[in-house]
Amino acid sequence: MMKQVCNEEMLAQAVGDDDELAKMKRPPHTEGSPEHPLWLAVEAAICEVYDPEIPVNIYELGLIYKVDIQPDNNNVYVEMSLTSPGCPVAGEMPGMVENAIKTVEGVGEIKVEIVWDPTWDPSRMAETAKLQLNMF
Repeated sequence: MMKQVCNEEMLAQAVGDDDELAKMKRPPHTEGSPEHPLWLAVEAAICEVYDPEIPVNIYELGLIYKVDIQPDNNNVYVEMSLTSPGCPVAGEMPGMVENAIKTVEGVGEIKVEIVWDPTWDPSRMAETAKLQLNMF
């Protein structure tokens, strides 16, 4: 089991203001709908889902590849991956993401799909995840 060595307060002190921290939390390869009014709430909801074996949320781990929020009906489509095909919670993870997004008021239908291409690797992680896991 990995031990978390950094918390939100430590990160904020290290990088400064909330805007800088928000940038560090965004994985470099995740596609999203930042112009949509529900984007920040959906992004925050996804950040509440954790890989049970790693003390970092799945968004910052870079497991969320795409979040598409439709402008006409607020339906949300998510493409995600897992750290490995043998992940013990592979069957549960899409439901966990869907349930987290359901908490956002105004969201329409939600579809979460697991994809394996491209294969996940640590380069997909946000800087905050790398800090929390001592991967710098």
